[in-house]
Amino acid sequence: MIKKVLFLLVFIVTASCKMSWTKEILGDGSITSNFSIEILDDEALQVLDSKSTLKIVASGFDWVEGPLWIEDGQYLLFSDIPKNKVYKLNAQNDTVTYLNPSGFDVENYTGFGPGSNGLLLSPQGQLVLMQHGERRVGVMKSDLDNPSPTYASLINSFEGKRLNSPNDGVFDKNGNLYFTDPPYGLRNLMEDEDKELDFQGVYCLLRSGELILIDKELSFPNGITLSSDNKLLYVAVSDDNVGGAWFQYSLEAPGKAVDKKLFYDVKHLLGKPGQQGLPDGLKANSKGYIFATGPGGLWIFNKEAKPIARVYTGLLTSNCALTTNEKRLFLTADSYILALDLK
Repeated sequence: MIKKVLFLLVFIVTASCKMSWTKEILGDGSITSNFSIEILDDEALQVLDSKSTLKIVASGFDWVEGPLWIEDGQYLLFSDIPKNKVYKLNAQNDTVTYLNPSGFDVENYTGFGPGSNGLLLSPQGQLVLMQHGERRVGVMKSDLDNPSPTYASLINSFEGKRLNSPNDGVFDKNGNLYFTDPPYGLRNLMEDEDKELDFQGVYCLLRSGELILIDKELSFPNGITLSSDNKLLYVAVSDDNVGGAWFQYSLEAPGKAVDKKLFYDVKHLLGKPGQQGLPDGLKANSKGYIFATGPGGLWIFNKEAKPIARVYTGLLTSNCALTTNEKRLFLTADSYILALDLK
């Protein structure tokens, strides 16, 4: 029962249960008093500045996800799933509503988490949204400078059956889209009466429009990213019943994944104090380092799957995004947007 409650707190957060969990972690202290950085290997100093500190740059949301840096304009977009909105955060840390609704536009929506989750920029410069409410990968019809909550569907089904609730995605260099499809947008998750697929997939949507199923054996696939050379695919699994973990696949061709293997397992940390959360969002930088939100906050791995640093947030931390120059990392954590300056 405790594990089940923790699972619900991590992934289908309501305002009431989320805030009670936050208070349990933080007690009466300030949010920032829980921030810390642990260097596990000197290699981390290739990425982290020893003087860097974690900063709050925005707050006051319900549950934030899907951060996306927009270089042309120097701003961050991110989803607030319960509010069904995408927000824009500029260089002055001012926040405005960018899209509303972001994931579903019918008032009698009966699922869980109507808004968008992961946000991506397509090779054509369009905003692509993992839309929980619509259970599809959508694309905003208008351009970035004139946002309008009107969307087209890129994909919403597999072999004639509706997707569960697309969660996160990444484009490769050729414009093929890899994405995960867990059931977090469905009110009753695996047992939801509207669930049409009997698995949770990892997919590749080819530029041709063909949808390839890469893996259907992961219980709760979540965050996803590619190595900078597009030869490796990484997927987070957020399952407190079997233990959270990250997996790695080799890619022989777009959508053709081989040599699946465990990248790193955090089952031993589940339920331990200060290790709140499960593997979630992922980003890889140009040097091959993997930034992964998970137990405690953020993990930084090298290419050999060795954790070289941990950034503790004291919060359930969902996802992360790098600026184009890789000098700043943004984190979505509970109701906060955090930032960490890098080398």
